[in-house]
Amino acid sequence: MEADGREALGRSRGGLTTKIHLLSDDRARPLNWRTTSGQRGDSPMLIPLLTGLRIGREGPGRPRCRPDRLRGDKAYSSRDNRAYLRGRGIKATIAEPEDQRAHRRRRGAAGGRPPAFDRDQYRRRNAVERCVSKWKQFRAVATRFDKRDYLFNGTLTVAAIVIWLRDTVQEPSETT
Repeated sequence: MEADGREALGRSRGGLTTKIHLLSDDRARPLNWRTTSGQRGDSPMLIPLLTGLRIGREGPGRPRCRPDRLRGDKAYSSRDNRAYLRGRGIKATIAEPEDQRAHRRRRGAAGGRPPAFDRDQYRRRNAVERCVSKWKQFRAVATRFDKRDYLFNGTLTVAAIVIWLRDTVQEPSETT
């Protein structure tokens, strides 16, 4: 639920909508998500998503809370997000929007270097889109029947569990 007590419903171009901010793995399985109202921006939600990330380990040990790499679209390209990722040692592949690129160039040498960008890694960010498509196969998720945010998050959790249970493909490292 949002901090201001609302039910993660907000006005957007299409009427009342909810945004699902999502982290997924390369196999398009949901790892962590937050719901916000439709008019909220994407960039401020990156750090709360990453702080809530917990990936269990095989055997003993604390769960991982830091991914090796983050792939995001232009909406997550901000100075604060990049500094946070750099500080945690997370490699980032986030495209730089044209307005940020132009601002950096206008500042000349004071604008700094452009952020590193790997095209091959950026092409692989479609895993999040595939994960959303898997979620939308559940009618209750696609149409948001639930009025309350905690019920909708419960629906997302049940759908995520089903997605994880249906994923029977084993990685090559799991077969040996």
